[in-house]
Amino acid sequence: MLISTKGRYALRIMIDLAEHQSEGFIPLKETANRQDISEKYLESILKILVQNKFLEGLRGKGGGYRLTRAPETYTVGSILRLTENSLATVSCLEPGQPPCAKMATCRTLPMWKGLDKLINDYLDSVTLDQLMQPNPPGWDYVI
Repeated sequence: MLISTKGRYALRIMIDLAEHQSEGFIPLKETANRQDISEKYLESILKILVQNKFLEGLRGKGGGYRLTRAPETYTVGSILRLTENSLATVSCLEPGQPPCAKMATCRTLPMWKGLDKLINDYLDSVTLDQLMQPNPPGWDYVI
């Protein structure tokens, strides 16, 4: 699994909007400048987030984008699944894929399912408000 720039930028955008939510609607240009993302690319990411009701947009003077909910209600997993379409580690576990012909006898399938569960559970446990903190509690360990 490799998270694309679209997924990584979506997280950065959501954090940026969460940090500036008291300012109301934030113009696209401001977010693009702060995050050093092209406005055109940012528009394509914002479109996905608006269509899925993670953000709301307002056109015209005083317009821009803002979160539709509190930061603690957004998980990293939910944001990445919107932008990446899937977080599956192997193609046979991708949503909508036809069953693999070897699925019944595959010796590695339980391992891949377990890894997918670990990844999804972890990403669903991290919220936007946690990412807003400079040094989240419990994230100071070294391997």
